[in-house]
Amino acid sequence: MQLANYLFFTTVCEQALAFYTQCGLGEIVEVKRFGDGNMPVLNEAMRGKIMHAKFEGLGILFYASDNDDAEPMRGSAHILWTDDREQTLALFNRLAEGGTVTTPIGIQPWGDYYGKLTDKFGVQWMLDCPA
Repeated sequence: MQLANYLFFTTVCEQALAFYTQCGLGEIVEVKRFGDGNMPVLNEAMRGKIMHAKFEGLGILFYASDNDDAEPMRGSAHILWTDDREQTLALFNRLAEGGTVTTPIGIQPWGDYYGKLTDKFGVQWMLDCPA
C-alpha cells in the first residue's frame, strides 16, 4: 500500500506542474489529456487540458489533473522534510513566489527550521528541516 496526494486544479494544472518543475521538485513523468486518443471530453473547454498526470522527484510523488468543477484546495498540505537549511530556504522562497506565506520560515519553538505557505495555485506546503 502507498499513499499519494492527488491535486485537482480547475484549468491550470499544466502551469502548476511547470512551476513545481521550475522550483526543483521533480517533473511530470506521465500525462493524459482530455480528448487525446480514447480519452473522453465531457466539456469542450477542457479539451487538451490535463486529465491525469504523475509528478515525481527525489522523495516526491503526487498526481494532478484539471477538473472544471474542482473544489478549492483546503484542509490538506504537502510537507517536505529536508536536511539542509539553505536548500529549505531556497525552495520555500521559490514556492512562495506569487503565493501567501502563512508561517515565515525560521526556527520554531520545537527547534526545527520550518515554514508554511500557500502557493499561487492554492496548494499548501510545509517545509521542515529538523534541528
